[in-house]
Amino acid sequence: MKKLSDTATIDFNDENSNTSSNPTFDSVLAARLSRRGLLRGSVGTMGTALLGSFAVAACGGGDDEVVAAPGETLLGFNAVSKSLADAVIVPAGYTASVIYALGDPLKATTPAFKNDGTDADYENRAGDHHDGMEWFGLSGDGKLSASSTDRGLLAVNHEATTDEKLSSFFMHANGGTTTLPRPASEIDKEVAAHGISVVEVKKTSGKWATVQSSAFNFRLTALSDIEIAGPARGNALMVTKFSPTGTRTRGTLNNCGTGKTPWGTFLTGEENWFGYFTRGAADDAARGNDKSVTSLKRYGRNQGAASRHGWESGGTEDKYARWINSKLGASADGSDDYRNEMNGMGYIVEIDVLDKSRPAKKRTFLGRFAHESAAFGTPVVGQPLVVYMGDDARNEYVYKYVSTALWSAADANPADRMATGDKYLDNGKLYVAKYNADGSGQWIELSLANPLIANYAGYKFADQADIVVNARIAGDAVGATKMDRPEWGGVNPANGEIYQTLTNNSNRRVEPSGSTQLAPDASNPRVYTDMKGSTAQPGNPNGHLLRMKEGSAGGAATTFTWDIYLFGAEAGADKGVVNISSLTADQDFSSPDGLVFSPSTGICWIQTDDGAYTDVTNNMMLAAIPGRVGDGGKKTLSFTKADGSKLDVVTAVGKAPTPSTLKRFLVGPVGCEITGLCETPDGKTMFINIQHPGENTLHANIGDPAKYTSQWPTNAGYGPGKRPRSATIVITKNDGGRIGS
Repeated sequence: MKKLSDTATIDFNDENSNTSSNPTFDSVLAARLSRRGLLRGSVGTMGTALLGSFAVAACGGGDDEVVAAPGETLLGFNAVSKSLADAVIVPAGYTASVIYALGDPLKATTPAFKNDGTDADYENRAGDHHDGMEWFGLSGDGKLSASSTDRGLLAVNHEATTDEKLSSFFMHANGGTTTLPRPASEIDKEVAAHGISVVEVKKTSGKWATVQSSAFNFRLTALSDIEIAGPARGNALMVTKFSPTGTRTRGTLNNCGTGKTPWGTFLTGEENWFGYFTRGAADDAARGNDKSVTSLKRYGRNQGAASRHGWESGGTEDKYARWINSKLGASADGSDDYRNEMNGMGYIVEIDVLDKSRPAKKRTFLGRFAHESAAFGTPVVGQPLVVYMGDDARNEYVYKYVSTALWSAADANPADRMATGDKYLDNGKLYVAKYNADGSGQWIELSLANPLIANYAGYKFADQADIVVNARIAGDAVGATKMDRPEWGGVNPANGEIYQTLTNNSNRRVEPSGSTQLAPDASNPRVYTDMKGSTAQPGNPNGHLLRMKEGSAGGAATTFTWDIYLFGAEAGADKGVVNISSLTADQDFSSPDGLVFSPSTGICWIQTDDGAYTDVTNNMMLAAIPGRVGDGGKKTLSFTKADGSKLDVVTAVGKAPTPSTLKRFLVGPVGCEITGLCETPDGKTMFINIQHPGENTLHANIGDPAKYTSQWPTNAGYGPGKRPRSATIVITKNDGGRIGS
């Protein structure tokens, strides 16, 4: 997930490595709606929108309204106002409490967290930057329970660390070293703070807390031993000094969105991992300018690229050398260096949260890219399982995986959960989406059976492993539609339609200059400049939500239809070309990112990760009751080019929200992102994550808490010190009702 930072010197999350000539989503949209397209003079464009965790129902249709329980009004709470306060704000009648923050011990023998930069042993503590999260209920005998509401496991992603000038400065007593080489002790702490954690939580006498002594608690970090599964297992592309057989790798990294399998395991997506590696300035020639150079550039690593934290500088040990993604050895296969190390990152990773002795597995058939969430369509006996995924980078693609194995009800409670993952996730078909101008779309299979891939001039694919490892290039080959940073996906349980968040895109221009800017064409629905104080923010700073409806074959269909559900915008913005959804002050938002449909209420929860509107409000979470594809109408947008010529576009807009269908539920503390959401089965307890509060604090101010931009959660009474900490909060309704009612 991307956080726009005023202090960041390098934004590794804002990757833009797709230089293919494939159509952009904006161009397709405008082509669909107007022959002439959408242009507006001297400003940027808009992006596509928002989707969360897709879980497409295998059989669509049904009601398009969420139904409340007797005596209950969904979205009956009073909307929370926009806020710049350093606090978590929820509606009247609700309570939010911190239960699990950076550094909290996971073992009874781990010392209490001091929060002064001297803490160590992060392998046994909560990691940093809490992100996507899933709930796994536990029965009294410690087995998975679909009905447990007072005891369970939280599987939590720890995406990154708050950093400036190389150092994750809040983790070190004096802010850490900002030049190379960096001390091994600092690097070791930062590496251990990445990955995932599994922690038991329990409600006792009405109060939730973690169970520090639980035997279920554990961490996976960026150094944990993980298996390679699927087509890439044992392939030449996976050979490294650590694993000459190409069957293992170390660590999971930059974990963002999540998923939960029908058989009860946890899926975590590896997102912006490329920035952690460095390449030598002459590495292209050292590789003989072979096709690996094409792959590295397509995944954001040009020769001479610097790493995000300088982890390669910690010493001569192998655990530091693995971050040098250069050809340094004399072998032909890469078994004496880490030239192929980056090929081991960028996957959906499956983890058995109930059995930490089982190795995690990277499910390579689901493709390699900047993964967000992995959302399942509704399992139907006798039909394949479907997983929907987005690639979170500018101009990247939307994907889905369809299993070869047909779903069996017996696999919902298997004796061996990871073997069940082998059955459904290691053999199938990987597809990429193409959006047509008429509102239809195709899922295009990525395999050598597709002549566009077999005969692609830009890269010679060797086998299916090569295709999944280089899924982006395969998407280029088949003409997939470029999207504006596909983040989380989700499925409306009321009608089976898929929602995709497309957060923003700063590089849209009417008249682009340079290779990274995108020209508006016949598909851009909005082109505008947003002002943040006196700073102009051109492009698509506010984002929007896209929704799709699968064809008659359900999740396994190869066709779909689509429209735009909702446009992010400030309430006071021009309703003609910016605030197209007519958002009010109780609904306006920017940069939608996380999206989760409640399995209990059916509410669509929308979370933001924004930098465009943060002079007015901190990031937030909204509750929505969406409709269906095509429930709105067409709207003509008129734009003026720099030469004064006029271009119009007719766009399809979803039904405008009302106070009863879209409402702000929560606003977080200063500098944070709101992310991650899961509930107990009764919908009466919600867990969400507050990521990187105080992110815009300067490294130079580490010694002066008064200059921290946030002191949350200690200012809310949780834990020692004043350094801000990412954390999980628990939300309940004071009258014991369902969240969102």
